[in-house]
Amino acid sequence: MDTILQLAIILVCLFYGAKKGGVALGLLGGVGIVFLTFAFHLPPGKPPVDVMLTIIAVVAASATLQASGGLDVLLKGAEKLLRRNPQYVSILAPFTTCFLTILCGTGHVVYTMLPIVYDIAIKNDIRPERPMAASSIASQMGILASPVSVAIVSLVAFLAKFPVNGRVIDFIQVLSITIPSTLAGVLMIGIFSWFRGKDLKDDVAFQARIADPEQRRIIYGDGATLMGKTLSRDQWRAMWIFMGSIAVVAILGAFETLRPSMNGKPLSMVLAIQMFMLLAGALIIVFTKTDPATIGKTEVFRAGMIAVIAVFGIAWMADTVFDANLPMLKATLTDLVKTKPWTYAIALLLVSKLVNSQAAAISAMVPVGLAIGVPPGYIVAFAAASYGYYILPTYPSDLAAIQFDRSGTTHIGKYVINHSFILPGLIGVSTSCLAGYLLAGVNGLI
Repeated sequence: MDTILQLAIILVCLFYGAKKGGVALGLLGGVGIVFLTFAFHLPPGKPPVDVMLTIIAVVAASATLQASGGLDVLLKGAEKLLRRNPQYVSILAPFTTCFLTILCGTGHVVYTMLPIVYDIAIKNDIRPERPMAASSIASQMGILASPVSVAIVSLVAFLAKFPVNGRVIDFIQVLSITIPSTLAGVLMIGIFSWFRGKDLKDDVAFQARIADPEQRRIIYGDGATLMGKTLSRDQWRAMWIFMGSIAVVAILGAFETLRPSMNGKPLSMVLAIQMFMLLAGALIIVFTKTDPATIGKTEVFRAGMIAVIAVFGIAWMADTVFDANLPMLKATLTDLVKTKPWTYAIALLLVSKLVNSQAAAISAMVPVGLAIGVPPGYIVAFAAASYGYYILPTYPSDLAAIQFDRSGTTHIGKYVINHSFILPGLIGVSTSCLAGYLLAGVNGLI
C-alpha cells in the first residue's frame, strides 16, 4: 500500500508540474521529496549531478553561440538550402531542423527556422502544415543523435555501470545506433508529410480565408529571412569555435586512447564534454566581441536552465522511490521486461510526455529499467521512445509552429489529440525504435 501511495505522489507531482510548465516541474519534485522523506521515511536518492553539470556546460556554450550571433551562420546556411529547393521543403525542412539540433545539442534552435519554413512553403503554394509540423517534430528527434545533448550524455553515463558481455556500451556505440535510427525516423516523417493533407487550392477552409483581402495579406505577408543579412567575422569565428569543439568531442569519443588516463582508465566522456563545452564558450568570449551579459538572456540559456531544474527535482524524486522499492519492483517486473522488453519503451514514452523532456525521462527511467533487468541493448535500441511529448500539443516548439503558420493549416483539432503533430511524431518515433532495434541486433547488443 505504501508503494502505491508513493507512486501516486510521483504522478501527482508530474501531472501538476507539467500543467504549470516551466520551472514548476522541477520544483514539484521537491514537494515529492519532502513527502517521501518525512512522511514515508525513505532515504533520499541521489540527484543526477553529472547530468545536471553537463546540461549547464552544454547550455552555456550553446547560449554563448547564440549571443555571439554565430547561430545565425548555421541558420542562414540552412535557409539557403531550403530556398534553392522549395519543392522539397517538406522533406528538407525536417532534416534541416534535425541537423541544427544535432549540432547545437538543443531543439530550441527550431524557433528561428519556423518562420522561414512557413515563408518558403506559402510562397510556393505548399500546405504549410506539411513542413511546419515535420520540422517541429524532427527538431526534437535530433536530440537523440547529438553528441552534445543532455539526453545522450545521460544515457551513456547510466549505461557505463552495466556492461554487456564484459564490455561497456560506450559513447560511439550509442551514437552509431541513435544517429541512423533518428535519420530513418526523420526520413519517414518527410515522406509522410510530402503527401499529407489537401493541397491549398483544394482546401475549402483555406480558400475561404484568403477570399478576404486583409486575411490574404496577413497569410502571404512579408517573409522572414536571413538571406540579406551580412554576417560578421566574429559570427563566423564563433561558429567555427563551437563546431570545432563538437568535432573534438566526437574524436575523443571515437578514440579513447586520445583521452588522458587516470588510474588506468581513460577520462570519462561526460567530463570531456563538460570541459570542452565550457572551453568553447570561453573561447567565443575571448575571440569575439560577445557581451557576456547577453548570454543569460538568450532563449537557449533560459530553456536550458529550466531543464536543469526539471532533471534535478524529477530525477531525484523518482530515484528516491525506485531505490527504496527496488527489491519489490525486481520481483514484480523482471520477468515481464525480459519476455516483453518493448513494454519498457511504452513506459519511457509515457513518462516523457509527463515530464516534457527527453533528458528527464531518461534520467528517471533508464536507471530503473537497468535495475529491474531490461537488457542494456534494448535501452539503447528504444532510446527514441524518450520523445513522447508530441502526444499532446503542449510543447513550446509545437505551439510556436501553430503560431507561425498564419494559414491555419498547422492546428489543434476539435478533440485536442487530433492535432498536426501526432502522426509525424508516432511515425518518426516508431520508425526510430524499429531501426534502433535492428541496429542493436546487428551490433550484437541484443
